[in-house]
Amino acid sequence: MLAPKKTKHRKQFRGTHRRIAIKAEKLNFGEYGLKTAVSYWITDRQLEAIRVILARETRKIGRYWIRIFPHKPYTKKPLEVGMGSGKGDVAYYVAAVAAGTVLVEISGVALTEVKRIFKKVTSKLPVHTRISYRNHDE
Repeated sequence: MLAPKKTKHRKQFRGTHRRIAIKAEKLNFGEYGLKTAVSYWITDRQLEAIRVILARETRKIGRYWIRIFPHKPYTKKPLEVGMGSGKGDVAYYVAAVAAGTVLVEISGVALTEVKRIFKKVTSKLPVHTRISYRNHDE
């Protein structure tokens, strides 16, 4: 799974989801993009599932860019352990995504194919998304 190579601190606070994207809200690479409608955490496993779908669907016809990376560690205590005695170990990493962030970009693929691919990608995500176009950004 995806994880940062090196972090300043092994464990982080959870933080809040109350943000709107001010970075990564416009398309930079592809013709079509997938934007989030709400703020949420996307796990490294969900990102890997997205990557597999995009690699299969755009194998010989197009290109894709994944614009987010899971930098935030998510800690969890083992089952049936009492309260106290510190914070748990890092279970996995998440990408804290603000509303309006571009998750994925695609180019070199027809619009009908892009819609079909993004429908598959959205089924793997815990957030509501919408398609963004290069010519008229929503």
